[in-house]
Amino acid sequence: MTQVLISEVAPRDGLQSIAATMPTSAKCRWIDTLAAAGLREIEVASFVSPKLLPQMADAVEVVRHALTLRDLTVAVLVPNLRGAIAAMEAGAHKLTLPVSVSAAHLWSNIRKTPEQIEEDVANIVALRNERFPDVKIEAGLSTAFGCTISGDVPEDDTIRVSVRMAELGVDEVGLSDSVGYANPAQVKRLFTRLREEVGNKAGGAHFHNTRGQGLANVVAALDAGVTTFDSSQGGIGGCPYAPGATGNIVTEDLVFMLEASGVKTGVDLELLANARAVLAEALPNEALYGYVPAAGLPKGFHYAKEAA
Repeated sequence: MTQVLISEVAPRDGLQSIAATMPTSAKCRWIDTLAAAGLREIEVASFVSPKLLPQMADAVEVVRHALTLRDLTVAVLVPNLRGAIAAMEAGAHKLTLPVSVSAAHLWSNIRKTPEQIEEDVANIVALRNERFPDVKIEAGLSTAFGCTISGDVPEDDTIRVSVRMAELGVDEVGLSDSVGYANPAQVKRLFTRLREEVGNKAGGAHFHNTRGQGLANVVAALDAGVTTFDSSQGGIGGCPYAPGATGNIVTEDLVFMLEASGVKTGVDLELLANARAVLAEALPNEALYGYVPAAGLPKGFHYAKEAA
C-alpha cells in the first residue's frame, strides 16, 4: 500500500498571503492541533523582513514552539542567506529555498537574478554543511509549470534548473505550480523527468487549485512516484508576488481523496476539523474552502489500511 507525507503549509504560505495577522498564541495553538491531527511536517514560518511580511515577524518564536512538538518536522521558507542563518539558529529542521524557473517571477518574488540565486543556494548549502549538518535543504522550484508574468515556461528550463540545484548540494528538488497553470499530463511528464535527472533528490509537489486542477495533478504526480505533497488547511494562501495565484489545494480534501483511494496519510480528518476551528476563530473574516468540510464524510468511509 502506498503511503505519502502531507506537508502542511498554511501557517506560512497561507498566512503570508492575507492581510490579517494571526496572533502568535493562536498560531502556536493552531500548529499544536495540526500536529495532533497527524501531520508530520508543517511549514510554520517564513524568515523574511517583517517590513515586507509583518505576518511573519514572530518566526523565531513560532519555530521554537513547534520544536517542542514530538515527531514533527519543523519546516520554514527562507529567501536568502540572512534568512537561512536566522532559521538554522532558531533550530528549524528543514529549509525551503524559493527558486523560480521564470526569471521574471524570481525578480518579482525575491529581487534576485538566476545567477544571484545560484550564489545564494551555494552559500546556504556551505553554511549548512559547516555549522548545521542535520538541517535539510529543499529547492522549491516556483513557476515550474508556467508563469503569470512571462507565460510559458519550457519544460527543459525546469529540468535544467532542477539539475543545477542538485549539483549545488540541496537535498531535495520540489516542483511548484505557483500560479495554477499545471495540467495532469504535464505534471506526470515533468516529475518523471525529474526523477530520471536527479534521482533520489527528486522531491515533492506543490499545487494550486486556481483552475480546479489541483487534486487531478496530485493523482498524476502519484503515478510518477511522488510521495510528498504540500497543502493548506482551508485552502488559504498563494504567492503574493504572482498575479492571480490564488488557491492552495485544501488539506482536508487532499486527505480524503488519498485515504479513500487507499493511500495512507496518517492524518485524522475529525482531528483536522479541530485545527480548522482554531483557524476560523483566529481569522473570523477569512474565507476558508474545502468540499469535505462543507459536505462531511460519506457513510461507510474508512481510512486506508495500515502499511505492512
